[in-house]
Amino acid sequence: MKKVKIIRSSTVALSLNYLLKGQLRFLNQYFEIVAVSGSGSDLDEVQRREDVRVIPVKMERKISVFKDIVSFFNLYFTFIREKPLIVHSITPKAGLLSMSAAYFAGVPIRMHTFTGLIFPTHTGFKRRILIGMDKLLCLFASKIYPEGQGVKNDLVKYGITNKPLKILANGNVNGINPDYFNPEKFNEEQNESLRSSLNILKDEMLFIFVGRLVRDKGVNELVAGFKKCNADFPQVKLLLLGLTEDDLDPLYPETIEEIKNNKSIIAAGFVTDVRAYLAISDVLILPSYREGFPNVVLQAGAMGLPSIVTDINGSNEIITNGENGLIIEVKNEKAIADAMELLIRSPSIIDSMKKNARKEIIERFTQEIVWDAILEEYNMEIRNV
Repeated sequence: MKKVKIIRSSTVALSLNYLLKGQLRFLNQYFEIVAVSGSGSDLDEVQRREDVRVIPVKMERKISVFKDIVSFFNLYFTFIREKPLIVHSITPKAGLLSMSAAYFAGVPIRMHTFTGLIFPTHTGFKRRILIGMDKLLCLFASKIYPEGQGVKNDLVKYGITNKPLKILANGNVNGINPDYFNPEKFNEEQNESLRSSLNILKDEMLFIFVGRLVRDKGVNELVAGFKKCNADFPQVKLLLLGLTEDDLDPLYPETIEEIKNNKSIIAAGFVTDVRAYLAISDVLILPSYREGFPNVVLQAGAMGLPSIVTDINGSNEIITNGENGLIIEVKNEKAIADAMELLIRSPSIIDSMKKNARKEIIERFTQEIVWDAILEEYNMEIRNV
């Protein structure tokens, strides 16, 4: 019996490669999964690891009218040729282009997962443009899935759509593999070796940030807050894993200088496997302005780390203040410094949070829970066609 064809799309292949790791291979057991995104090493990795067919279609993350029209027609003709029963998109630009192209190509089931909303952190004309784009996306989509209750609330609050909004599983787009993200896979010797290579002493407390080094992730406030904290507690270090995006969302010049010149800040760049770095750390900190449902907080929790997060969608659905981490105000460097100081002065609080961190993730956010929910949703929609 011929399998139903499902196309999964994202703007850049990095999203398919890291956000949906393992999911496409799982779904490919039941359907013919085709991955559509921009070309490059990440798309090649998706093809190899997930064992799915891939189709490169270039899409710009920025608004670019001419290039977006070209991408729309490339997607349209791809869908006409492939004749999928379902097109399921993630990320904003791929969502708008894939849903509209699938609509005009006559694809019966058009699903989009909102992994986060961009417009709440913008103002003025740009905000109106972004809201309009999301409304247009929802107009062309037949099914809409917010990644978490917070994203759902914002879609309703700002009148983005009147269509039903359904959260799958407990919200996260892919869930976590607790066997893969397991602190027991790293012994003391390995941990000490990595800390030594990064010039982190055994008795130094280590905060870790994982993500793009951009304003939107709260990195300016993080570096400023850490600088204040570090002045009083020189035995504390901050590890930054990620790359800057100078063309899209550059950091302040003073932030860049502080990262370069502060010997207590370690900028290790982008790494494909964060587990070893989480294993040597004490606390994750993610002071983002916006998120969908941050994977890194799930990963850190599975590795037994408490997290300091801002009070935003997704983050505040994973972290319960005082139980498996701390929730602080957005865009507030003093709140960051105060939270760091609290945990530095109170190791017993960290120990208590660590006991809860992994348990919370395993109970609510394992991949098995999420993947089964997606499989069930696909089958239900197929039956209803």
